[in-house]
Amino acid sequence: MASHFTNTMLRASRPVLRSLLTSQRRTLMTRSLTLTQSPLTMAYQSTPLRRVAPLGFNQVRTMFIQTEQTPNDDSLKFIPGVEVLGKGTAEFLDIRSSMQSPLAKALFQIDGVGGIFFGPDFITISKDNQSEWSLMKPDIYAAIMDHFASGQPIMYDENDLMASDTAIHPDDSEEVMMIKELLDTRIRPAIQEDGGDIEFCGFDDGVVKLKLKGSCRGCSSSTITLKNGIENMLMHYIPEVQSVEQVIDESESVALQELDKLEKRLGDKD
Repeated sequence: MASHFTNTMLRASRPVLRSLLTSQRRTLMTRSLTLTQSPLTMAYQSTPLRRVAPLGFNQVRTMFIQTEQTPNDDSLKFIPGVEVLGKGTAEFLDIRSSMQSPLAKALFQIDGVGGIFFGPDFITISKDNQSEWSLMKPDIYAAIMDHFASGQPIMYDENDLMASDTAIHPDDSEEVMMIKELLDTRIRPAIQEDGGDIEFCGFDDGVVKLKLKGSCRGCSSSTITLKNGIENMLMHYIPEVQSVEQVIDESESVALQELDKLEKRLGDKD
């Protein structure tokens, strides 16, 4: 009796359940943008993109973009949840260099963007001191979402990305091969977690020359990262390494010189 009663109730409730599921599905397919934020991460849900499937059913695709803080307050790490470069890294410091990438070009159109760095699965964006992240983030989310929805490539020419700075060459010495191996397997993954990267520029007379990229560029803790982190590790495993020096671009060198002059003038006034 109980079994018969249960089956009867289930048959009677099926039309109601079917109606509720249909209503919920329509609501999910038409809901607007949602933005959730926590102290450490922010997740962005894009507007559902409709695509007609071969059988005539509507498919809804959504993208969640998370942000993570970096040691540099003027740099944020954006994680779109999809592959960015997959292999290698790329950095853009001005509009001219961004012509190599449709996404970088679109991001540089946003007021306040001063630098863009592409990692394997993240995008680090640096801003100027006067701009506010709260005003920039909606435009950044939209630019990233629109790019991945368009199907365009990240880079117009990916051949340059295949040449890694840590690739082993036949003429590399044993020390250089060990340095590249440590940079690639132990040091680089840790730095990329903070939205940055390093580039091996050479090894001469016991000095390892590295260039900082992404959020590490201009970061107040970059010297600590080089000396207390990278230098100590390389010296521990490779006795031939005596020190690590940072290679600075010409444009960055000029900016640092101007900053030193400003600090000196302010000190003279005091």
